[in-house]
Amino acid sequence: MRGILPGRPQAKLQAVAVGFWQSSPFLDKNLIIAYISGPALTVLDAPNHVLQTTYLDEEYELQAIALDEETGKIAVCGEKRVYVYQPYGQDEGAVKWSLQGSMALSDPNDMIRTLSWGMPNELLVGSSSLTLFSTHGTTEQIWTKALASPVKFAKFSPDAEMIASTGTYDRLLKIWRRTAFGSADQRFDYSYLPHPMTVTGVHWRLPFHKEQAVDNVLYTICADNKVRVWVPGETHGSHGLHLWTEVDLMESIKPRSIPLDQYSQKRYAFFIDGKYFTHAAERAVQQASSDEKELVSLHHLIEVANRSPEICVVLDDRGNMSAWGFENIGARIKKTSDVFNIAHVDGLHLHFAKGAAEIQDNVQFYPFCGSSKDSVFTLLAHHFDGRLEWLEARIDYLFDPSPQTKRIQRKTVWTGHSHALKKVNRTVSGRALVSRTVTDECIVWVQRATELGMTLHRHSTVKVTEHIHRTWLLHEGNFVVFLHHEEISLWDTRGPMAVEVARCAYKLQGKPLCLILIPETEAESNGKIVHIATISSEMKGLAWELHLPAHEKDPITGRKLSMSRPHTDGADTNGHPEISIKKYCSFDLGSGQDLAYVLPVDPAGTAPVISGFLDVFARDIAISYTTSGVITSWTARINHKEQKLEWLQTSTVDTSIQNPSLASGTSIRKAALVDANRTTLTIWNTKSAQLEHEEKFDGHGIISDLDWSSTPDNQSILAVGFPHRIVIYAQLRYDYLEAGPSWVQIREIRIRDITPHPIGDSVWLGSGNLVIGAGNQLFIQDEYVEVNEALFPSLRVIERKKAALDIFTAVSRLNGPLPVYHPQLLSQCVLAGKVVLVQKILIKLWKKLKFFVEGDEFDSFLGMEPEDFSEDPETTMTASRKEMHSSYADFADDEEPDSINEEIASRLNEKLAGTQIPLLSSREQFHLADIIECVGTVEKHRRSIDDNAGRFLLFFRQHVLRDGHDPLPWREITWAFHSESQDIVLDLVSRHFSGRMLWQHARECGMFMWMTDLNRVRTQFETIARNEYTKSDEKNPVDCSLYYLALRKKPVLVGLWRMATWSREQAATQRLLANNFQEERWKTAALKNAYALMGRRRFEYAAAFFLLADRLQDAVSVLHKQLNDTQLAIAVARVYEGDDGPVLKKFLGETILPQAAREGNRWMATWAYWMLNKRDMAVRCLVTPLTTLLSGPESPNFQSKLFLTDDPALVVLYKQLRKKSLQTLRGAVMVSPRDEWEFVMHTARLYERMGCDLLALDLVKTWEFLLPPPPMHGLPHRPAPHTKTTTPSANIPGLDFDPRKLLRRRSSLIIADLPQGTMEQVRNLLTEAAGDSMKEDTSGEERKEREEKDYKEVRKEDEKKEGKKTEKNKPPPTQFQEPDANSLLDAFGF
Repeated sequence: MRGILPGRPQAKLQAVAVGFWQSSPFLDKNLIIAYISGPALTVLDAPNHVLQTTYLDEEYELQAIALDEETGKIAVCGEKRVYVYQPYGQDEGAVKWSLQGSMALSDPNDMIRTLSWGMPNELLVGSSSLTLFSTHGTTEQIWTKALASPVKFAKFSPDAEMIASTGTYDRLLKIWRRTAFGSADQRFDYSYLPHPMTVTGVHWRLPFHKEQAVDNVLYTICADNKVRVWVPGETHGSHGLHLWTEVDLMESIKPRSIPLDQYSQKRYAFFIDGKYFTHAAERAVQQASSDEKELVSLHHLIEVANRSPEICVVLDDRGNMSAWGFENIGARIKKTSDVFNIAHVDGLHLHFAKGAAEIQDNVQFYPFCGSSKDSVFTLLAHHFDGRLEWLEARIDYLFDPSPQTKRIQRKTVWTGHSHALKKVNRTVSGRALVSRTVTDECIVWVQRATELGMTLHRHSTVKVTEHIHRTWLLHEGNFVVFLHHEEISLWDTRGPMAVEVARCAYKLQGKPLCLILIPETEAESNGKIVHIATISSEMKGLAWELHLPAHEKDPITGRKLSMSRPHTDGADTNGHPEISIKKYCSFDLGSGQDLAYVLPVDPAGTAPVISGFLDVFARDIAISYTTSGVITSWTARINHKEQKLEWLQTSTVDTSIQNPSLASGTSIRKAALVDANRTTLTIWNTKSAQLEHEEKFDGHGIISDLDWSSTPDNQSILAVGFPHRIVIYAQLRYDYLEAGPSWVQIREIRIRDITPHPIGDSVWLGSGNLVIGAGNQLFIQDEYVEVNEALFPSLRVIERKKAALDIFTAVSRLNGPLPVYHPQLLSQCVLAGKVVLVQKILIKLWKKLKFFVEGDEFDSFLGMEPEDFSEDPETTMTASRKEMHSSYADFADDEEPDSINEEIASRLNEKLAGTQIPLLSSREQFHLADIIECVGTVEKHRRSIDDNAGRFLLFFRQHVLRDGHDPLPWREITWAFHSESQDIVLDLVSRHFSGRMLWQHARECGMFMWMTDLNRVRTQFETIARNEYTKSDEKNPVDCSLYYLALRKKPVLVGLWRMATWSREQAATQRLLANNFQEERWKTAALKNAYALMGRRRFEYAAAFFLLADRLQDAVSVLHKQLNDTQLAIAVARVYEGDDGPVLKKFLGETILPQAAREGNRWMATWAYWMLNKRDMAVRCLVTPLTTLLSGPESPNFQSKLFLTDDPALVVLYKQLRKKSLQTLRGAVMVSPRDEWEFVMHTARLYERMGCDLLALDLVKTWEFLLPPPPMHGLPHRPAPHTKTTTPSANIPGLDFDPRKLLRRRSSLIIADLPQGTMEQVRNLLTEAAGDSMKEDTSGEERKEREEKDYKEVRKEDEKKEGKKTEKNKPPPTQFQEPDANSLLDAFGF
């Protein structure tokens, strides 16, 4: 459901048409309400349902409208032309109107003022003459008559026999009577009905049925405040109609409670025709309860209805109403009782305009009630100040003589703009909007909840004559700021018509691009002082200070404040100006070169106050973007002491998108960017400079608008606007295991069936409603999102009956913390080494599901505490195993398992198959079953494999269960690579493929990447060679040639060819292989064959001939580039020349590492560095940007910016590797503490975005940083948290850091894998690193001399100590002393 503001109705006497049209003889009559708004025709049939909007581009403003109830045709006119629209699509149940034709008057200078339908397809046009047109088929003029003055009213009677017309200020009403029928010859004679003053209203009584033969009765309203009823005479003389009765409007309303001199002088009158009154009375009787049937009001209504009267209702503007009944109108003998009073009541709320001037101070009423059972008595009130009010009432309540609180109720108000909407701006809270049209017509709207949902209430109208460049709304819509070309103006919009209260001229270098509200600190946020800034195209800026009254409403809650004061037209009581604007300061943000645009961020629900600190944690207030695609976020703070604005860049993101056409950012570090063609959308996290989403919309129209919103817990929502539709995106949790998207479409809004006009702008309300401006209309989309598995695969609600959720709840469900049994959380726990915790969770799930019935309460934490996620896995494992192997274990209850073995896993999955788990989608429940099965399998081998092998096997099993034929990710390969249980892993993987492993299976599991024993690599490679040969019935030696030649086993291949008698290539190949390929001529022959095979695109066979020619480099290149099989290239190189071969090292260094840098693949990079025996770099590349570690410049590609290149499991590998050997420890030392801190915090944010908040908490709670070294001798102690300097150790010669003192909980054994020749280089590197990170005032040379001196002093002291130890040989101690850690290293030869 949506709220609609269909456009501002014209302030014309004939701007609205109401009628009941029977589209089909088998259907009830349809209510049709049509009105004109600017150049638009709008057709509706319910308070919140637009049937059609049609724009007439030829007209600036339409003048009149008429609806033919007989044919359903609608006629509208501008000043010069009439347009006739005919209905179509009745049979399909979706009625629309299309242009049948248009016609103009014969006099081009004449102006059309009125329209009226007569006989079927007969249209009367009133101007300076009366002209009759036939619209049957083609439009043609059939009669015209010039008038003395331009017409004001010209209306056909219901039977089309008479026309009542009058001029603008005429007191004579002219009655035209038709004397001849037929299109060929139309004749009318006329008579006059004299009135004492100007005629202001005309209405013909409607018959019950169109075919009913009744006398024509005419009601007129005159400026003398009297209603007159005219009826036909006994004979059709020259006069035609005569006066039957009159009602004095002033005398009708005389409240006793008000003094005579305070009576309102305004009167309004309308007529309820007998047929509508009868329908309304029938509905009231049908709807009345048994108690209500005893009430006086219903008996009074029945008594009135029995007299079958016509009703005249008289109103004033203070809620008083008088209703009169006319009985037996036109009877030959009029009785005194034929005119009687029905009711005289007060307390009617009709929302008349206050202080309206001139033509706006007028209201026309259109009462009606349909004949269907569900119809309601409705009163349409057309206020000439631009509103069309839909009021509903039960007729017995309306005419109840006793006091009544629910006499009449407002259902909706139709309003809007008169011309096409251009821009909509919101306040920070989203409770008020200001909309602006192409003609600079401005309206301020405030959010208001109604029975039909959220809608907008017109708060104030701003009449601006000059061009508006930018707009900003303040104080929940009470003030608005306009930036013009050389001036800035402040308007007070607290009243219905805005008033300009202040203005200030300015000069600025460059074109002003935006208006930005500078947030105030909490102490200054009472709203009295506001600062607004603008930034130009040359990055120069100005700020203004505004003095305003204090907030009337709390900016956060929206509640009215008790301290609000009445507004005083810009002046305070003590003579000082209360409302003012003045220049505050100017500022310079650098060069505007390459700048594309600067714009304020969407506030995304944040409060307009800040803490007062200017740092990267402050809320963003603006973003800028350049033509080269660099997005910069900005924040600012007011410095009151120095009266200036302080700016800070909070983030910079290089998106590599050239000439972006649109951008939008939020205050919570999200930005959306659209490319130059407006067809590709990218969504960025500006805090981490990551690409979160990319989508192309080729063929779906261009992107025209971007609007951000957020839930109360800061989950982002983005509306992407196209010309005729809007797609709403919500962020999802990161999913690194499935590589799933991080944004999803949750809703699509199409408006083409309502309006043909493209969308001008859209904006979010604070309540989650999206306001869409198209043409002169505003559509308020409801905040509900339909939940279904197709559109919403990640959401399954607990309440299955609920088909929709509000958008904030839905997005929070998609993003909040995961339940502990969610497969993503369990997988991350396994990666973090918390296998025992996973077992514990699954056991609790098993216990819960044993007796679970759908509908029971299901705790998403399963009774676990956050502390359970921070327990030491070693302690937990030891305790659980002790418990398992205790002497009482034999008596344990079988129903309460201690771990998830294969049997328990099978039983748990049976439970899952028949139960819908709350907060899991169907897909996620399948993944949970996979994990349970994999955990059961891994538990079987838990005692014989290490953690890394367990990680690999778990995800390998998951990969297999999902029928994955793609290679395993490098993450899983890296876990197996660092496993100490590769023999068992290899055996399990081989058994999975039933001992028939082919190369495609080896590539799938990454076997030749993670095996470290070269002999085992060659053995397994030979196994694959045999399997490749025997995989087909014909046993083709070509299939295994590459493998045997890589193993340097040409004789085996010769023997296989000898048996391939069926092959046409046998003889030639045998002859070739029989030669000695150590000779150059045969190497050349092999090369020629290789190139010939490449020409035939037989790349694998070509690589085999390159090996035959001893050209390993070429073979590897072909396998990598042409065959696109990197794993095979590496495997061949390892088998052919070993892990230390030059070709493999070159390939890893020049191909694999640059590829990893381009793709941002840290897993591939750390594996490659480890293979190159650069273990320090293998550690550093997990933290440091890869491009900075490579010698040559390597620019990352677009996909490397994607969020998937990050992985929280990297922190697990980093923690594991850094303490593995001296090389890795050296690499960890070279990572600055700040980089490590940012790496850990970034990983914690990733965990949080994944929904694994408990793991994020555990990470920051238990992370162990390398201990900072003690200060060097001879230097005063300086706290240096970011220093990389280390204290030399005398116990390990040549090493400048002591590994024993870097970690609190160090491993008992650290492998010394540094080559002796590199010790001096290490010392220099560490010294340089320490020098870079320490902040000293001395020059580089002085610092170097001092460090060398300190180092020599330390060495001397250590040497003295060592000398003393050797001189004095003390007897052994009498009690045991723990040996020094150095002695352990010495014992192992280190």
